[in-house]
Amino acid sequence: MTPVLSITDLTMRFGGLVAIDAVSFDVQPAIVTALIGPNGAGKTTLFNCVTGFYRPTKGGIRLDRHGSRIELARLPGHRIAQLGVARTFQNIRLFAKMTLLENLLVAQHAELMRASMFSVAGLLGLPSYRRAEARATDKARYWLDRVGLLDRANEPADTLPYGDQRRLEIVRAVCTGPRLLCLDEPAAGLNPRESADLAALIRAISAELDLAVLLIEHDMSVVMGVSDHIVVLDHGRKIAEGSPAAIRDDKAVIAAYLGEPEDAVA
Repeated sequence: MTPVLSITDLTMRFGGLVAIDAVSFDVQPAIVTALIGPNGAGKTTLFNCVTGFYRPTKGGIRLDRHGSRIELARLPGHRIAQLGVARTFQNIRLFAKMTLLENLLVAQHAELMRASMFSVAGLLGLPSYRRAEARATDKARYWLDRVGLLDRANEPADTLPYGDQRRLEIVRAVCTGPRLLCLDEPAAGLNPRESADLAALIRAISAELDLAVLLIEHDMSVVMGVSDHIVVLDHGRKIAEGSPAAIRDDKAVIAAYLGEPEDAVA
């Protein structure tokens, strides 16, 4: 199976600080891959490299797109997004005063602009644009329904409870039609019930769309419940990789999280 994303010997330095040190792993289609590790392990830095916020010092980040392997490491962030890499952030970044429906329509802006021939067809109200607009609205309403928010479609996003805003942000990313969905601590601030519901949503989205998901998460109950594959970083290095069951019992992982002495895991 061809990986959706291949990270090879990725290294990121900030002056004398090595934030990511020769990390390699693959993200497979229709698989949820979790990237975990203690604070300062390099997880968010790696995300920032994948999504174009940082340019890595060296190494490869290759995205599979229709059989072509595209190197992302030197592309600007907006180009990476156009190629099908969508991301959420630790802090919610919804358009607070837009309605829920408008937030999901904005996510489809690029497709609608193409359909409008960059405003010409939209201004003239041509049938091709009206059809595209109807498809975008149907898609937005479908995902609002999937997360139980359709009845609030015309309300401002900032009127939602925090947990609902988290779900809305994820389906907004899904509405961009991504090849790879990167979720940065999606369960942050949620209670255990909300976290369990969110994990179920992520798995359902991945399965329904055959979508590769890469997520950072500190809540181990979410990680173990949602992930098919786990990559563990510590001080910028990959120390373990495997199934949730293998990672749970890995001595190097236990040491990294619990601070056991090195000779205990030798």
